[in-house]
Amino acid sequence: MNATPQSVAVPDWPLPAALDLAARQYPDRVALDFLGATTTYRALADTVACAAATLAARGVRAGDRVAIALPNSPSHVVGFWAALRLGAVVVELNPTLGAAETARLIADSGARVVLAWAKTAADIAAASPESDVVPVDISRDLPRAKQWALRLPIRKARTQREALSGSFVAGGQTPHWHALVASTPPLPGDHPAPSPDDLAVLMYTGGTTGEPKAVMLRHRHLAVNAIQGRAWTGHDAVAPEVVYGVLPYFHAFGLQLCLVYATLVAATVVVLPKFDVATVLSAQRRRPGTFLPAVPPMLARLTQAARERGADLSSFRIAISGSMALPAETARAWEETTGGLVIEGYGMTETSPVALGSPLDERRRPGALGLPFPSTRIRVADPEDPTRDVAPGERGELLIAGPQVFDGYWNRPEETAQALLPGGWLRTGDIVTIDDDGFVTLVDRTKEIIVTGGFKVYPSQVEARLREMPQIADVAVVGMPAGDLGERVVAAIVLAKGVTSLDLPAVREWASTQLARYAVPRGLVVVTDLPRSAIGKVMRRMVREQLLATTPA
Repeated sequence: MNATPQSVAVPDWPLPAALDLAARQYPDRVALDFLGATTTYRALADTVACAAATLAARGVRAGDRVAIALPNSPSHVVGFWAALRLGAVVVELNPTLGAAETARLIADSGARVVLAWAKTAADIAAASPESDVVPVDISRDLPRAKQWALRLPIRKARTQREALSGSFVAGGQTPHWHALVASTPPLPGDHPAPSPDDLAVLMYTGGTTGEPKAVMLRHRHLAVNAIQGRAWTGHDAVAPEVVYGVLPYFHAFGLQLCLVYATLVAATVVVLPKFDVATVLSAQRRRPGTFLPAVPPMLARLTQAARERGADLSSFRIAISGSMALPAETARAWEETTGGLVIEGYGMTETSPVALGSPLDERRRPGALGLPFPSTRIRVADPEDPTRDVAPGERGELLIAGPQVFDGYWNRPEETAQALLPGGWLRTGDIVTIDDDGFVTLVDRTKEIIVTGGFKVYPSQVEARLREMPQIADVAVVGMPAGDLGERVVAAIVLAKGVTSLDLPAVREWASTQLARYAVPRGLVVVTDLPRSAIGKVMRRMVREQLLATTPA
């Protein structure tokens, strides 16, 4: 049975201290493996010092915001640590967002510099002309042989080149990131370090209205959550772990476990720009993993592929599943295939992000959120009166308090006051029960959030975009069951006057210009009217029930 402490000490050091310590203690250990290109901890720290000086040369100072809109890559890792080393604030942005939405978030955060994926940098610069947009060609992070292969005049090379770099061509008005970093001397070692209480990251999340707002995470929030995770897993930097970075860094789950936590335990991170079964299995043959943070669909697809192809996943000792419910069958199949353990974790961006988890022993329960992390307190309260706790065993809203709980939303005092109660209690909006053993189980949501493939989709955001489509008079967006994906986004639409038909490809094309790929509807139903409440609000829950009743089993 895993002996997990009840509490942990809140660190008195800023996040970059974890990288500095790993570079001193394990300078020759591989920190990053990006499709075969390896970077040691010493080399990573050296590159970060040059990158920090590069940002400083572009006017970045302590407290300034630096936006990163990149896929997982060494460049993303370097940019993250470089901004924090200066005392700047990292603004994590989804690189698949449309340029207009990205520009809006850049303006909201006040980001001074934007490290943008080369394939989207020109569009972002055009949509955000006042920003200093630096293009980053992540193909420069590949091994030299693979960089050369991308230049070959063959279809496969063109496809891979487009996926990594788009149509970006170096030599424009703004030099690409790699050239800037390579030509800049390192930041002096005596440059002032940030404080543990300084703001470290702004990470956008939605709310009940779907309007994106930035969660403010300080160095101490992320650092203590990494320490809580280490207490939970028992990982020790002396015994090197190989963490598979398949979760995106712009997602709180991926940022914490595959970057911050991995650095704290001086792990080797196999960095993947996106989840792809074939790429994961290829990397597994080259550098077997030991620790896999993932969402259930990833686990299910890897298990199926391993069984079909005879791939060996037995090196994975621990998998952490989050962002959506872990089906018992998925958990059972993973453990049978790997011989390792898979546990479920629970949290929110506002909790840095992990707050609960199943134990890493025989007590684990697939489908349950688990037990509170060390130094984490929970309550189950009346959703209508969160000052009153419900009776033991009854359903109620989960409230969380602990050193990893955020301080508030960026420039949103009213929404901060709604989310945080006196005493530092965070309202999660999730309805749960607690059994006699202290295990928490999710039973319902108070927010109408759609969870698809581990990502949260806010219906009102999708609806707002679709209502701008001339052929649509009204729309309700709901989540429908989708197997291992959790839910799929489905739009129930009322056609505009004079419009007789509208197909899904047209709707998807319209929505994809401003929404992330996972938020674009995957289903379309034309209806004559939408159910509304007495005050005229569309009742999404009723829409979903009607669609479930009319959809063939």
